[in-house]
Amino acid sequence: MRPMSFTFRILFSFSIIVSSLITAAQPTGCSDFKPPLKRQLFHEYVDREQKAALKVDGKADNLFYASSNEDINFMVTQTLTQRVDALQCVIEKDSAITDMKKVAYIRGLERLLKNFISTFKAGRFNVSNLPAVLDTYEAAMQKDNRGETIEVLIDKKSYEIGNLVLSSGAFDNNSGNRNARYSLLRKYINLHPDQVFTKLKENPDLPFRDSLIKVGGYKYPRLLYDFAASNTTLGYAIRRIDDPLIKAVSKMATSGGSGQLYFPFLDNILKGKQSIADIDAVKNDDVKYYKLLVKTRLDYVARLMQKDTIYEMDGLTDRLARKAKEVFIKEINGLHESPDAVRFRILQGLTAQEIYYLAVFGEEEIYTSSYTRGVYPVMMQKIGNRGDSLLYSVGFDRFKKFIKMAAGYNTLGNFLSTFPDKQYAQSLMTAFVNGLEKSEGLEDGVDVADSYVSISESDKGLSKFILDLTRQNYEKNLAQNNQRGVVMYNLLNKLFLSADTTNNIDLSKEFGIPPVYNVSYSSLAGDSNLVVMQVFFYGDEDGRNNYAGFLRQFGAGWKRSENKQWISIASTRGKPILIFANKPLPTETSEDEEAQKAMMAYIKQKGYQPSIVIHRGHSYYAESTIQYIMPSAKIVFLGSCGGYHLIHDVLQHSPDAHIIASKQIGKGVINQPFFDLLDEKLMNGNNIDWIPFWAEFKKIAGKTEGFDDYIPPHKNLGAIFIKAYKNQMGEED
Repeated sequence: MRPMSFTFRILFSFSIIVSSLITAAQPTGCSDFKPPLKRQLFHEYVDREQKAALKVDGKADNLFYASSNEDINFMVTQTLTQRVDALQCVIEKDSAITDMKKVAYIRGLERLLKNFISTFKAGRFNVSNLPAVLDTYEAAMQKDNRGETIEVLIDKKSYEIGNLVLSSGAFDNNSGNRNARYSLLRKYINLHPDQVFTKLKENPDLPFRDSLIKVGGYKYPRLLYDFAASNTTLGYAIRRIDDPLIKAVSKMATSGGSGQLYFPFLDNILKGKQSIADIDAVKNDDVKYYKLLVKTRLDYVARLMQKDTIYEMDGLTDRLARKAKEVFIKEINGLHESPDAVRFRILQGLTAQEIYYLAVFGEEEIYTSSYTRGVYPVMMQKIGNRGDSLLYSVGFDRFKKFIKMAAGYNTLGNFLSTFPDKQYAQSLMTAFVNGLEKSEGLEDGVDVADSYVSISESDKGLSKFILDLTRQNYEKNLAQNNQRGVVMYNLLNKLFLSADTTNNIDLSKEFGIPPVYNVSYSSLAGDSNLVVMQVFFYGDEDGRNNYAGFLRQFGAGWKRSENKQWISIASTRGKPILIFANKPLPTETSEDEEAQKAMMAYIKQKGYQPSIVIHRGHSYYAESTIQYIMPSAKIVFLGSCGGYHLIHDVLQHSPDAHIIASKQIGKGVINQPFFDLLDEKLMNGNNIDWIPFWAEFKKIAGKTEGFDDYIPPHKNLGAIFIKAYKNQMGEED
């Protein structure tokens, strides 16, 4: 048993007094209560759950320590022990309760405790409410035994208290059970409004169904659409409701395959600014449909600036992004070996604003050359080479994303130079850095962090200006006691300072995150003392050439083993290393994908934990590689064009991964020396210390054009920002 604190000892001593009061309040004979033999087993089930509840804090003792508040721990301990014992006695000693109901109440008490354990473990129950649950349970028993309804009693309680009582099953036959459950359902939907349609589907006979459909429909039009399209009781009920929004969405949902094409324009359709006929006129022409999406987006952005409410802005955003990638980005990427006049012909019929949205919504897929040789110069030419005019014309929509991309593709300096006055450019960058504490999520903060490395390497004056802005924002948020702002700007300030390695800032120590500057050999080798590496190839011409070059690096000191789909290469000197690589089988028949699946199946079957993942292929294959990354990955190399823009996707699979990637064109003559150096360090059992490693790597490959576009892990500021922010705010990954 763990030692008790002074406060808890006082409370525990006080519990003796409380215990005597509870005993005095019990019916005669409860102090030495023994249940009758015919119900003894049911009481033993309750006793078992009491013991299980006391162990839920991880300690097998008679004290409940699952809260930092000792008063709460004490009260919950008393509830789980003496309060439950007293209630068992009350049930048995009350001669007005029939034997059948006594069994129901005792079994209900067992289920109540069991549900308490499961909901508490799942983080869905506040332990301080447990005493109130027992009080409510006993009050419900008394009403139920007198033949009274429990509806009003449950209606007055919070959802989690009422739910624990009703889910015990002890009052399933009470006359007020149905209405009590309806009351709980209302409370649940108030707590979780996004679950309204799911709950309506599960409870088709709700008397207030139509009112909930309206509330849910206006709040979640997308969910309304999905359920309105279904041939279910709920779907029919939705389609019968006479309401403008419900009717409009229902019509879209039942219009065959075109409903999704109408949905982005829902708000303008409701307001009479667009009609189904307007959309029908362009929906089969990808370019015209995209233009209408952009026109509608600009209209919505202008209205949002006037504090107007827009229904289904997210639907418009999703459809606009999809069309930008599928129709335009895919084509200009696919023509990367064609002359520019051919490759970028599709852009000529677009306005500067329409090309702007291609950029900001196509960030994850656009090739470096597609951006730098086509999208950016054509867009600027169409706006008269005036960056300020471009941003004004789109209402500064997604401008932080655009600035981040411009920094990443080294076009920010050129873009800012097109402003007629340097003061305008500084105002733009001020807006880029300011106000992060008001933003939703972390995207804007990550964009600022990601941009700084590029800016610091290309424009020292601008980087100093941004550093000063972060300090000013930190001081402002500190004065306003805005915790989110304080954390965000303190992180950015330290991150920016750390970009200059001469400042000797230890980000790991500063932010309490895993090491940023090094990866230990022991973490790479794991418990098996074996470094396992995965390499992913793709079956196009470049993939086959890369694979051939890959094999050439393994001569003396390595042993190969292969089958039709993949190869394994094991070190025969130095520390044990095992490398798996799929063969670059034809992409057009998906044989390379099948080879990767077979390789992964073998790795998992053998229980290997890959700590290094290498992507060898174009950027449009990168997401396929990323899906295979396991949490064990410690180093991830994205050897593709623009891999730098995918680092946050990698972190979704392996939150502690150290990522190496290029902001622009990935080159084999740079990639290969990296692998050679990495293999050498691993065979020697060395830790990977990124600052000296990168200096050594630069001596080998630094003269190759494009080397400076490769970003080492300790300079992946956006990735570090995410990890550090969540740690500082106590959030889960």
